[in-house]
Parts: sequence; structure tokens; C-alpha cells
Amino acid sequence: MFWWHRQVGDNLWVGFTNTSAGNLALHVGDDPQAVLRRRAELESVMGVQAGSLRFMNQVHSAVIAEPGTAGTAPTADGLISVDGSAPLAVMVADCVPVLLAGIRPDGNPVTAAVHAGRRGLLDNILPAAVERIEAAGGAGIRAWIGPCVCGECYEVPAAMQSEAAALLPSTAATTRSGTPALDLPAGAEAQLAGLGVAVERIAGCTLENEQLFSHRRDPSTGRLAGVVWQRP
Repeated sequence: MFWWHRQVGDNLWVGFTNTSAGNLALHVGDDPQAVLRRRAELESVMGVQAGSLRFMNQVHSAVIAEPGTAGTAPTADGLISVDGSAPLAVMVADCVPVLLAGIRPDGNPVTAAVHAGRRGLLDNILPAAVERIEAAGGAGIRAWIGPCVCGECYEVPAAMQSEAAALLPSTAATTRSGTPALDLPAGAEAQLAGLGVAVERIAGCTLENEQLFSHRRDPSTGRLAGVVWQRP
């Protein structure tokens, strides 16, 4: 079910699923009922109420939204729960999933789940998420960067590499064969660290490891989820 998961605070958990959890996305042509059944199985393993896990309609933006009601998904690439009460999910299959948490003065967490694709990362979705967490009173922010395509595998045109490196130098990379590439998790880590966020990177290249979904390996693939939650 999980590639990696851990309790990171008083009743606060973070984790990233793998292919054993199955595809968790409704937008990739999968049977919707099968997807909903897998989401329910994930909720059961997480120990949260059925139907409480919140997803979003991801469009490679830099928009951070609060979760919608059950059965709705806001169009955004980041979700924030200002009191940590809503279990949050971000789905990826090569892009960078980032989970964040800060603690409010009352002891409750402020949590966020962010989809940091190339465009969103360069458009500063992670600083936007940190700003929202701080505005909600969250301090001592920590972040977990999940499995994604690594810098040695994410080959891009030279012009795209140059554009990204001009905005975020730490993204510049080369593939094993020496062609231009982008290291998005390195860029995400550098950006967060520069904001004073304590970052933990979870090992795993989606393209290299068949226990993880990769759009580059298979365009018709499913999506894994990064999740942050508290148990009732």
C-alpha cells in the first residue's frame, strides 16, 4: 500500500503510496468505481473516516486551495488544511509530491499537500504553500518530498533546461548519457530550505522503479498519492 509512511508528530502522519495501492486517479481512463474502492481501502489503512480524504483537480498551476466538501475537488495544485483536520492527497506519476506541516500556537498542525510539477515549481507554488501555512499560524514547518522522476532520468530540451535553471539554478542536471535534464526534487529542496523549511527527501525514482507509477515510462499509467493526515 505504502512506498513509505511515518508518524511525524502527535497523531500526525505522512506517506506516499506505491503501485500495490493501485491507481488512485479518476482522470486516467480507469474504472471510476474501482478507483473509489481503492481510495476507500487507502482511507481504511490510514485510519480515517470513509470519504474524508480530499483530492484536487491538478492543472500544473501555482494555486493553493482549501479542500472542498466530500465528493468535490477544487481546481488547484496545492491543498491546505488550516487546522490539520482534513486528510489531504496529492497525486503524481513523475512530478514532485510535497507534503508540509507546521504547528500552530494551539498545538494543532497546519498541513498541505502540493503538486510541484515543472511549471508549478518554477511558478513558486512551494513558496505560496509556505506563505499560506505561516499565515494560518503554522511555525517550524517541515516538508517531505516524495518519489518522483530523478534528475538523471528527466531529459528535457536544452532551452527548457536553460529557462528552468535561470529561475531555479538547482534544477540544472544532466542525464546519464550527458543530455540536458532537470532535477525537480533538488529544486524543490533548495527552494524550501531557502525558506527555512526542514526538508526530508524520500528516495525513489518513478521512472526507474516499477513499484511506482511513471507517465514517462507508460503514458497510460495510474497515479500514486502523497497523503498527510491525523487519525480521528
